[in-house]
Amino acid sequence: MSWWGTLLGGTLGFMFGGPLGALLGAALGRNFDRGIKITDQHGAFNTDQQERIQAAFFTTTFSVMGHIAKADGRVTPDEISAAKAIMSRMQLDALQRKAAIKLFNEGKKDGFPLHDVIMQFHRECVRRRNLLQMFLEIQIATAMADGHIHASEKRILFAIGEQLGFRRGDIEHLFSMSAAGATHGKPRRSLSKAYEILDVSKSASDTEVKKAYRRLMSQHHPDKLIAKGLPEEMIKFATEKTQEIKAAYEQIMESRKSA
Repeated sequence: MSWWGTLLGGTLGFMFGGPLGALLGAALGRNFDRGIKITDQHGAFNTDQQERIQAAFFTTTFSVMGHIAKADGRVTPDEISAAKAIMSRMQLDALQRKAAIKLFNEGKKDGFPLHDVIMQFHRECVRRRNLLQMFLEIQIATAMADGHIHASEKRILFAIGEQLGFRRGDIEHLFSMSAAGATHGKPRRSLSKAYEILDVSKSASDTEVKKAYRRLMSQHHPDKLIAKGLPEEMIKFATEKTQEIKAAYEQIMESRKSA
């Protein structure tokens, strides 16, 4: 996509140092430790914030994914398969996939600076809460891909969520939402799972259900997330989330009509 081509072409208009720059440099075999500074034909500093955020999202996503997979001391075949499945769903080209794998491996290394990585990522995505939430949802979904999650992985995910500014209750809902959204081959999830996805109780009024539905749809709207800096390669995740939310809402409303 555009940000990737701009990066490889050496014309990405931003300074990108810090831990994210070091990780991206290691993945691409370039020295980004001191950042990239590009000037236009007049010598003025040219900044493209959208592409900067997309690069930060990509870098953080796969390196943190590797770190979480190693949280319990070893990376299992299921966790590797889950990471590869994420890459396949994103339809990365060969070079992007190679970079994603290298970032995953960087995250597995001892001494991975998780706190510093998340701090810089948070700073890059300032005032883009929905984008930060999508990042956290991707990490949770990957960790839960095999149907269960290790206690050490959950502790790290809660720590990441809190560092990004989410309350524990909000993070718990994301876990519930991810678990409820996984049908594991079943033709349809239970009605109780549908309520979990919308984060409303069965006693909620139709108006409250609709309000929760609209709020979640707005948070996960693919076009809005792309505008805020979600790499276009990851749009499928946002689309799948909106489909889950819509299906849950329709299931609830259908059950109420039949009742």
